[in-house]
Amino acid sequence: MEKTEVTDQDQPPVSDSLHAEATAAVPGETAAVTAPAQQTTSFSIQTFLRGDLGALPVALTLILIAIFFQITSHGLFLSPVNLSDLVNQIAALGAVGLASVLVLLIGEIDLSLGVVSYTCASVTGVLSVYHNWPAIPALAAGLIAGAVIGLINGFFIAVLRVPSFIVTLAALLGYQGVVLHLLGTNTSLNIFDPTIANLATTYLPDYLGVGLPVIAVALYIGVILFARLRRQSMGLAVAPAWTMWTQFGVIVVLTAVILTLFEAYRGVPQSAMILLGFVALFWLILRFTGFGRHVYAVGGNAEAARRSGINVTGIRIAIFTLASMLAAVGGILAASRLDTASSEVDPTLLLNAIATAVIGGVSLFGGRGSVWAVVLGSLVIGGLANGLGLLNANTDIVYMVEGVVLLIAVTADALARRRSLASGR
Repeated sequence: MEKTEVTDQDQPPVSDSLHAEATAAVPGETAAVTAPAQQTTSFSIQTFLRGDLGALPVALTLILIAIFFQITSHGLFLSPVNLSDLVNQIAALGAVGLASVLVLLIGEIDLSLGVVSYTCASVTGVLSVYHNWPAIPALAAGLIAGAVIGLINGFFIAVLRVPSFIVTLAALLGYQGVVLHLLGTNTSLNIFDPTIANLATTYLPDYLGVGLPVIAVALYIGVILFARLRRQSMGLAVAPAWTMWTQFGVIVVLTAVILTLFEAYRGVPQSAMILLGFVALFWLILRFTGFGRHVYAVGGNAEAARRSGINVTGIRIAIFTLASMLAAVGGILAASRLDTASSEVDPTLLLNAIATAVIGGVSLFGGRGSVWAVVLGSLVIGGLANGLGLLNANTDIVYMVEGVVLLIAVTADALARRRSLASGR
C-alpha cells in the first residue's frame, strides 16, 4: 500500500512543479504522521530559508543573467527576435534534457542520449531522402528507433543488472558507429521534406500561439487548486493561500509578457510548444499517476520500493525506453532546425542536457526533482551561450562559464541533500 508524506509546504514559493512530485513517500518507509484536521503551514523568513526553496534560486539566477546580458548587449538580449531564436536553439537541448531528468529521477545515468538523438535523426533523414518515405512514417520510424534503443539499454540494466554507466557508455560508442554507417561517406544529409524541415522552424498562428498557452495556464491553475482542495479534505497540511495565489500571479504575468514578446516578432515558435507539450505531459504522469509515484519511490530507495511490491525492473525499463524516445525527439528537432542530419555528434550535447536537469534542481542521487527543471535549466544554459555569443565571447569563455554554473548547481544539490538528511526530512 502506498503512503503519502506530509510536507511542510504544499507548493514551493515560485513554482509548485519543480519539486512537488518528490513529496510522495517511498513505499516501505515510515510515513509522516498526518493531522486529524486541516492544517495551514505558518510562514516566517527563517522557516522559508530552512525549507526547500524549489525553483527560487534558479529563477533568480535566470533573472540576473537576463539583466546582465540585456545591459551589456545594449538591449539585444531580450529583443523579440533574439528571444525567438533562443527558444528555437534550446528546444532540442530541452528534449534531451527532459530525457536526462527521467533517468536521473530513478538514480541512474544514460551517457548515450546525445548519440541516440543523432542516430534517430539519421534514421528519419535516410528514410525520407534515400527511400522517399512520407514525413509521418519517417518521423515515426525515428521515434520507434529511439524506443528500441532504450528498451535494449533498459534490459541490460534492469534485467541483467549491468551498471547503467557501462551499458550506456557502450551504447554511446556503438550508436556513434551506427550514425556513421547510416550516412556513409557523407558527414551530413540535407533533408528536403517540408514537413520535417519546418517542424522546428515555423511559428504557430495567433489563435494557437496565444490560445494554447492560455488554456495550459488555466488547466495548470485548475490542477493545483484541485490538489490543494483534495489535501484539505484529507486533513493534510497546506501552505498559506497567499503563496498559491502569488504563484498563480507570477505565472500569469510571465505568460503574458512572453506571449507579447513573441507576438511582436513572428509569433510563438512551434518548437517551443512541442517541448512544453512533452514537459506538461510528463509532469501530469509523474505527479498524478501511480507510475509517477513509483518512479520517485525507485529513485528514493529501490530496495524499499521492491519490498513494497513495486515492479522496479519494469519501471527502469520503461524509463530508459521513454528517455531514448525523448532523445529521438530532440534529434529530430535539431535536424529540422538545421535542415540536416549530421554524423558529427556534438560532444557537449549530453553534458549540457545533464546540466539542464541538475541546474533546474533534479538530484543526481535520484528521487527528487521535476520535469519542469528542464525549462529553467535549458534557459540558463541556452541564455548563457546566447548572451555570450551576442558579446562575441570566445568558445573557451562559454565553456568555462557553463562549467562554473554547473559546479555551483551540483554543490547546491549536495548541500541540500545533506541538510535534508540531517533534519530527518
